[in-house]
Amino acid sequence: MVSLGCPKALVDSERILTKLRADGYAMSPDYAGADVVLVNTCGFLDSAKEESLEAIGEAIAENGRVIVTGCMGKEADLIMARFPQVLAVTGAHQYEDVVSAVHAAAPPARGAFVDLVPNLDALGGVKLTPRHYSYLKISEGCNHSCSFCIIPDLRGKLVSRRIDAVLREAEKLLAAGTKELLVISQDTSAYGVDIRHDERSWKGHPVRAHMTDLARELGRMRTTEGNAPWVRLHYVYPYPHVDAVIPLMAEGLLTPYLDIPFQHAAPSVLKRMKRPANEAKVLERLKNWRAIAPDIAVRSSFVVGFPGESEADFQYLLDWLDEAQLDRVGAFRFEPVEGAAANALPDHVPEEVKEERYQRIMEKTAAISAAKLSAKIGRTLPIIIDEMGEADEDGSIGATGRSQADAPEIDGNVFLRDVNPNLMPGDIVDVAIEDADEHDLFGFVTG
Repeated sequence: MVSLGCPKALVDSERILTKLRADGYAMSPDYAGADVVLVNTCGFLDSAKEESLEAIGEAIAENGRVIVTGCMGKEADLIMARFPQVLAVTGAHQYEDVVSAVHAAAPPARGAFVDLVPNLDALGGVKLTPRHYSYLKISEGCNHSCSFCIIPDLRGKLVSRRIDAVLREAEKLLAAGTKELLVISQDTSAYGVDIRHDERSWKGHPVRAHMTDLARELGRMRTTEGNAPWVRLHYVYPYPHVDAVIPLMAEGLLTPYLDIPFQHAAPSVLKRMKRPANEAKVLERLKNWRAIAPDIAVRSSFVVGFPGESEADFQYLLDWLDEAQLDRVGAFRFEPVEGAAANALPDHVPEEVKEERYQRIMEKTAAISAAKLSAKIGRTLPIIIDEMGEADEDGSIGATGRSQADAPEIDGNVFLRDVNPNLMPGDIVDVAIEDADEHDLFGFVTG
């Protein structure tokens, strides 16, 4: 399996592999040992499509028997024209179609030992992430019509999962060793809108398919050690009801972290993006959130060089960032996506201007991040261990972990010195912070 794209696609890969494992298939560590190669593609940007096509080409060159799935499955004609030897092409989250294609390409061997396959459902299924953290997908699709995005075309309109099904999956993940749940979707704030916030019974009381109910119930769960898991919300659009989850962070039921896709701040740019332009109200809400949960970390991403973005618009964004003081920021140069409405907008920004603005926003946000991390020096923070290092010539062992302000793969790290060799990935320890740079913290385990 070659899995490309976002965490939502990674969850799709896990579900496909879980079904195949239950059917008696085993994972191959390399191309040479595989009967068939699955490539789960990304089709969000043209650059992502090209990366997907390169991955398909590599799989064909190395193995020859390739099945393609994922968001780029919408463009099956393009894939088959370039790689006619591909065995099958399916779309995003079409699990049964993928499994059927694998069955056709490499029929499962039913034998005497098939009953020895472990109960994958009880264990939470095949995971492609480390044992101690797991992505929990609560819905598919999106109801927005942002002019730069084709996700509704790729993955359809919002389809929310039943709240009790989501909570059961979370319980299984925790029972299998997960310490951190990363809640993902295309629009986490809209969870349950399509099913009118359907109410189900859970542990003897009613719960709604709603972000606040979900967050509260996840925070009440416990890991195998009896501790509250870290629960992290991603892709949270700043609808008014988001305010209701901030007290849950203050109570310790929810990790004080919000991933909010602001995309821009200038009203004229947001209008052309077809996104709500309420940047002033957001600044006030950020202040209120920090008053309730002082340790809340807010991460976001921004697009620079969107068609029609003037120098004044870009300066507005920089000034807004000075006010907002976001903890983590990613930036992207605008890139036309085939089928996106933004392509037809006038006044496209020259590439060299995009690049110059990208460098300026990254410099600005790096300085903000450095100042916020520097303010943590001298504090003691809970840190989850991601990786243990090897002993150096003096026998000292280091480790890499993350604070509650850091999501895996996209945010910063906490680098630890002189740790106990008995520590394991997933352990949560108290760490005294003794240094910081623009993106990472440095410290040692106390006690």
